[in-house]
Amino acid sequence: MPEWLATIQPTTLAAPVFLISVIWEWWAVRTGRAKGSYETKDALASMAMGIGNVVVNTLTGMITIWLMMLAWPYHFSISTISGWGFESIPFTWWSAVLAFVIYDFTYYWKHRLAHRMRWFWMEHVTHHSSTHYNLTTALRQPWFGPFTGLILVGVPMVLIGFHPYVIFFVGGLNLIYQFWIHTEAVDRMPGWFEAVFNTPSHHRVHHATNPRYLDANYAGVFITWDKMFGTYVPELDDEKPVYGIVKPLQSYNPFIIAFHELGGLLHDCARDGLRPDRWVRRAINAPGWSRDGHHNRSVELKAAYVSQHPELAGTPGLPRTGKSKP
Repeated sequence: MPEWLATIQPTTLAAPVFLISVIWEWWAVRTGRAKGSYETKDALASMAMGIGNVVVNTLTGMITIWLMMLAWPYHFSISTISGWGFESIPFTWWSAVLAFVIYDFTYYWKHRLAHRMRWFWMEHVTHHSSTHYNLTTALRQPWFGPFTGLILVGVPMVLIGFHPYVIFFVGGLNLIYQFWIHTEAVDRMPGWFEAVFNTPSHHRVHHATNPRYLDANYAGVFITWDKMFGTYVPELDDEKPVYGIVKPLQSYNPFIIAFHELGGLLHDCARDGLRPDRWVRRAINAPGWSRDGHHNRSVELKAAYVSQHPELAGTPGLPRTGKSKP
């Protein structure tokens, strides 16, 4: 596999396919040929977010590459340790497959962190803010570029010998895969596929605000990571996902969609006064954390739901008791 291929951004090449797919899904839903829902203002807002994301990433692309390249001189390689005779992992078909799998593993933890730390949720909440679930939802991406530092979660791949260009290339392929799972038009895939790969059914759970579905199914491509680390929750036939965020945004303004959580975090910090220690605690704790102990995190929401519905305790995605841990 030629090295120049690693410098190509696959999502740019896939843009026409994305557009055609959105048009087809919109037509299929509107004519009753496929399940799902479209609201014009919501879909246009999502597409505006996608365009803004491309613009921001283009303007900050050099910063992103620079941040990753800072780590490159310090890399060591599994291949070097094993005596294979090269200092970094070459860009071949087998290394591309290996990089793709390792990247998806890294993506799982990056995605999980984006839900469990408010500083990163400030960026990622953009993607979850739509109350609809269709292919335009996949385009609803943040405008923060590299500035939250979430991209640095990929640094370990650089340190073990994968060049940043290779990481960006397989990262693009990962995003392309995730586009098609943002739909209600596909019910379930064959059992073997559902067992290994992330699918529309699995990802609908991830975008839902139902208590049992909160903070589940972080996978990018391989749902096996969630099954390995205890974050997998199946979509239940008798509980349809309700999409959006716990505190509905109720705005189609792209700037509000992009930066509302930044404003919320700054507002909370301002109420704390000149207390940097509290600011840090707000930033590193989960969304819904409160310094007075009256938290509204996903764990409290799940516990409260079980308290109201004790017969559901211990079912998928729900705790065995209605008491939450501090």
